[in-house]
Amino acid sequence: MAETLAQLMERLPQTGEVVWIGLRPAKREPVVVVDRVLAEVGQGLKGDRFKSRRNGKRQVTLIQHEHLQAVASFLGRDVVGPELVRRNVVVRGINLLSLKNKRFWVGDALLEMTGLCHPCSRMEEIFGEGGYNAMRGHGGITARVIEGGEIALGAAVKKAAGIPL
Repeated sequence: MAETLAQLMERLPQTGEVVWIGLRPAKREPVVVVDRVLAEVGQGLKGDRFKSRRNGKRQVTLIQHEHLQAVASFLGRDVVGPELVRRNVVVRGINLLSLKNKRFWVGDALLEMTGLCHPCSRMEEIFGEGGYNAMRGHGGITARVIEGGEIALGAAVKKAAGIPL
């Protein structure tokens, strides 16, 4: 008997890994790269400007390392540094879109995907003509903090089993 699409979407044995963490202290200020950060319930990441937006949907932004490679290819570059796209957490080894409508662990913090993280017009400013379109579909996801905890380099990223929305 064939599995349903819903059953297939629930199967997520892959575990990702945190490979970069950045905090945006203020709008248009340089990103501060850190080895670890505290995720606070209903707040976001300590030291990030979006922390002040209590209970917002954009408390944490995540992007796949693999998507940074795709964007670099679209732009004719060897690499695109994560600080340029201004996301908080770069992960490798898990498809972030597979976390839609799910809660997931990033290190000791339990997050809930709240939506897609679309590029902004600054991508043209940062990457030049075509920067916005290079990022389309590769901007990552937004999430809110459900249970606080530390997120550190090398931390596992995995679906939270048995924890309903």
